[in-house]
Amino acid sequence: MSEQSTVNVDKSNPKIATVTFSNAPANVIVPETVARLHEIVMELSTDERLRVVIFTSGTEGFFFNHFDLRQAAKFPLTQGPNVVPTWVDLVIRLSKAPFVSIAKIRGRTRGGGNELALACDLRYASREQAMFGQPEVGTGILPGGGGSERLPRLIGRDRSLEAILTSQDYDAELAERYGWVTRSLPDAELDAFVDKLAARIASFDKVVVAAAKGQINRASLPPDADLAAAYAEYSSSLASPGFQASFARLGQHFAKDGLKVELRLGEYLGILGEHS
Repeated sequence: MSEQSTVNVDKSNPKIATVTFSNAPANVIVPETVARLHEIVMELSTDERLRVVIFTSGTEGFFFNHFDLRQAAKFPLTQGPNVVPTWVDLVIRLSKAPFVSIAKIRGRTRGGGNELALACDLRYASREQAMFGQPEVGTGILPGGGGSERLPRLIGRDRSLEAILTSQDYDAELAERYGWVTRSLPDAELDAFVDKLAARIASFDKVVVAAAKGQINRASLPPDADLAAAYAEYSSSLASPGFQASFARLGQHFAKDGLKVELRLGEYLGILGEHS
C-alpha cells in the first residue's frame, strides 16, 4: 500500500499489534481506509504469535469517523468469490479473528467508525473525549456496516431504536450505562488500562483465548447474512431522494462551517430535520 495510507500498523511487540487511523482533520473513512483495514485484518489473522490487536486514532478529537459519502461510488464493494461487500467481510473477519481486538476510543466515533468499534471484541472509551453515534437516518440513508445488527445485541431493541432513529451523539458515560462500550475511563487512565489489559490477555495461551472467544461468538454475533442484507439496503438508500436532499443541505453546512459540523454532527442533523 501507499506510504500515505490512512492506516498504519505497529508490530514491535510480537504478541500485541496497534492499528492507528489518521486522516485529518476529521478521520472520515475513505476507500483506501477500507481496503487497507481489510488487508491488515487478513494479514494479522495469519500471525501465529499475535494475541491482541488495539485499534486507535492518531487524529485529535476523532476515533474512526463515518464514511466520506462524497466518495461512495469509489468504495471497494466486493471481496472473494461469494461477492461479499468488502466492509461486511472486514467486520465479520474482525469479530471472528483468532486474536482479541480492542478499540481504544478517544473522540467522535460515528457511522462506519462506530460499526468498526462494535465489531471489536472490547471497547474502552475516554470519559472526557469519546462520543458515539449512528447518524445515517439523519442523512436520509440506512446503517450498512453492522450497526443495526450489533447494537440491539449490546444495548437492547428500544435503546438501539433511539440511537439509530434520532442520529444523536452519545457521550461515553451514557454509552457505558447503555452497554455500548465495555467501560469508560478517565482519559488520563485510558492508555495504561488498555496496555495492561492487552498484556494480560496476551500472556495467556492463544489457542485457549481464541476458543473462548469462539464460544462467546456463538452466543452473541449476528448471522453473517443479516450484515450482508443490511449493506444491500444501505447501498440502495444512497440513491433515494431523501438522501440526495439531506446530503445537499448538509453539504451547505459543511461548506460554511467545516470542522464545526463534524464536531457537533448530531446537533446539526437535528437542525436539518427541523427544516426539511
